[in-house]
Amino acid sequence: MGCSIRDITLAPLGKKRIEWVKSYMPVLRELEERFRREKPFAGLRISVCVHLEAKTAYLGLLLREGGAEVAVTGSNPLSTKDDVCAALAAEGMNVYAWFGATPEEYREHIRQTLEFKPHIIIDDGGEFVSMLTEEHPEYGENLIGGCEETTTGILRLKARVKNGTLPFPMMAVNDANCKHLFDNRHGTGQSTWDGIMYTTNNMVAGRTVVVAGYGFCASGIAMRAKGLGANVIVTEVNPFRALEAAMDGFRVMKMDDAAPLGDFFVTATGCRDVITKRHFDKMKDGVILANSGHFDVEVSREDLESIAVEKIDRKPFITGYAMPDGRVLNLMAEGRLVNIVAGNGPPAEIMDLSFAIQALSALYLARHGHELGKGLYSVPEEIDREVAMIKLAAMGLGLDTLTPEQEEYLSAE
Repeated sequence: MGCSIRDITLAPLGKKRIEWVKSYMPVLRELEERFRREKPFAGLRISVCVHLEAKTAYLGLLLREGGAEVAVTGSNPLSTKDDVCAALAAEGMNVYAWFGATPEEYREHIRQTLEFKPHIIIDDGGEFVSMLTEEHPEYGENLIGGCEETTTGILRLKARVKNGTLPFPMMAVNDANCKHLFDNRHGTGQSTWDGIMYTTNNMVAGRTVVVAGYGFCASGIAMRAKGLGANVIVTEVNPFRALEAAMDGFRVMKMDDAAPLGDFFVTATGCRDVITKRHFDKMKDGVILANSGHFDVEVSREDLESIAVEKIDRKPFITGYAMPDGRVLNLMAEGRLVNIVAGNGPPAEIMDLSFAIQALSALYLARHGHELGKGLYSVPEEIDREVAMIKLAAMGLGLDTLTPEQEEYLSAE
């Protein structure tokens, strides 16, 4: 094993970034102390494929503190931070990633991270699972199981379960309360607007924002846009979510009707072709197009490039597409995750919860994975609750407890 990174001299800056986020991640710090004492991953190898920035780096270091040999790569070539990779490499960790990797380099980095035949994988979007099942099953010969970080990855795993193509157990980390209730809604909601506002330097108040979807991520994006003073429109395919959006005070309409109205368009659906040529044809000059879904398929870049008469490099992370009638539509971050590519990703305090679930789910697999059959498993409630209780204590928040009489009352038939 070894490293494949850009520049080891960036390590001091990366170390500072890791130390900064660590100071705001009290749950992981408590787990780090526990893992240092107990070494629960001794003798195990863990491969991690998550957006490779400071918070993920701390997760990798935490797992190594628990005795594991760890290899890490990024789940998006534009979200990787080269200084963080350098810092991990300087610590002796196996790192295979760099910013701006070509599709071929990106796939090779994933392959290298799996080559040491891990016992546990931590995946984000199903990249590891895809390679292990479709290209290199030999790298899975020691595999106990894995954990999936994001909504899109869970959807892919459910499809594999349905089709009978998931040959090992996977933990649905994204579905844990301490993950999707906070990371997806509050983490993605805040960091999406961090990325958009910092990169564009445009006004949000008084503008019209069209949010595609109203799941946990998209509802957080809509909520933050409303808080910034925007007029928010939500588009949906799910009638229940559409009703929820309407009762939360948002206008709800079809994307075809919203297309001429929006100043900002933000997708977070987990589906492809949410915004396509027929929508681009109706849009205003100067609109901002951004995506916070896992893959770069929600805003059709292929359609943009097919109809544009000119492609303009406007500024870092913004590409302008000049339409035949003179309008310019602006696509952020090549249609990839705008909150991580053009921003810093979900805040450290939020990822403290998500990565604590990851670490304890990996520990659950280390202890019980051999008892599980192939398939998709929920994170045990006791893990979810443990993380929540540690976080509440770290925040200095109190929690009422039921009296014996109340417990009896609630359990009465």
